[in-house]
Amino acid sequence: QVQLVESGGGLVQAGGSLRLSCVASGSIFSISRMGWYRQAPGKQRELVALVSNGGNTNYADSVKGRFTISRDNAKNTVYLQMNSLKPEDTAVYYCNLNTAGVLNYWGQGTQVTVSS
Repeated sequence: QVQLVESGGGLVQAGGSLRLSCVASGSIFSISRMGWYRQAPGKQRELVALVSNGGNTNYADSVKGRFTISRDNAKNTVYLQMNSLKPEDTAVYYCNLNTAGVLNYWGQGTQVTVSS
């Protein structure tokens, strides 16, 4: 069983920055794809960014150039650096771990609120 614990959310003004962290338990972190997703009120959960076990990254068009996903396998941690935040980035952000499409785990979510 894998547990994912997110932290770093909060309230920030538009144009500000936040860094989210997600720590994973267990021993499969280094072989897993890690991702950040978000869900705004009344909307479906959407992909924000992915980082493969080899370090390749992918981003939603809406966050390209503003957000950076990274991972530290020694710490079993994935990060999401969010810069130039906009009110439309307001959502609950979830960490995801996926191993070869077989194992799939979610964190409990962390709230990010961007005021205008």
